[in-house]
Amino acid sequence: MITVLGSINMDLIATTARLPKPGETVAGTGFSTAAGGKGANQALAAQRAGASVRMAGAVGWDSFAEGALALLKEGGADLGLIKTVDEPTGTAHIIVGGDGENVIVVVASANATVNESDATAALDAMSPGDTLMLQLEIPAASVEKALVEAKRRGIRSIVNIAPLTPEATSLGRMADIVIANETEFELLAGKTDIDGVEREAAMKRLHGETGRTVIVTLGAEGVIAIHDGAVHRAKGLTIEPVDTVGAGDTFCGYLAAGLDAGLPFPDALRQAAVAGSLACLKPGAQPAIPLASEVAARL
Repeated sequence: MITVLGSINMDLIATTARLPKPGETVAGTGFSTAAGGKGANQALAAQRAGASVRMAGAVGWDSFAEGALALLKEGGADLGLIKTVDEPTGTAHIIVGGDGENVIVVVASANATVNESDATAALDAMSPGDTLMLQLEIPAASVEKALVEAKRRGIRSIVNIAPLTPEATSLGRMADIVIANETEFELLAGKTDIDGVEREAAMKRLHGETGRTVIVTLGAEGVIAIHDGAVHRAKGLTIEPVDTVGAGDTFCGYLAAGLDAGLPFPDALRQAAVAGSLACLKPGAQPAIPLASEVAARL
């Protein structure tokens, strides 16, 4: 089983022909809302991949809460570890340009109340051999507590070090599996503007120092990983993206589900890469996450 301890948001999405420059106002072409939050997105992706999923986190008493949990509830996720607090439900304010690229402002609100006691409660509900998935849209102390407990209890931990926070480097080194995009990995490696050769060398160095599996997503170029001393690469699909906002979370959820199901690491990596590509073909984060049957057809 997979337990996700993380953020739950309502996404407020505006589309425009191109992203505005600093200080510029541009005309929008559309507006929509969708359930989001990196934690909830990854939980739904794992669920749609076929895993049994438990979501732990926090929402507010406001009208956004029900919508933020609707797709997880519809899919049958265990929502018993989600608390309701006297703060607004978290929101993400997303602008999507005509080329599918986006800019996002996240307001934590209820997500900021997820504490170390919540982390302990999530781990208490797990068993050795389960998978714990984390991101950095909840307080760093809660993520650290969950990672310490996971290691003590024999539970596999996966951390997606997004968004970039001051604690990302130390937390990434504590997980069994760390997932980053190119920019996030540069923070983890402590070096900027690295090319492909330098990236692979840095990944090998980090893997050698910590023994952790290191995965870096490369957008259209696919993904590279270091696992059990070996380098693995996987390609996604050649597509024309509509909206890339949910691609990374879809990758994470599908990877966790593949590993939880016992797939060999290269197969889980390839499945996750294809799922991430398919998530770029529809607008929004959760509505765009593909079903397992769609991914299998493209594999």
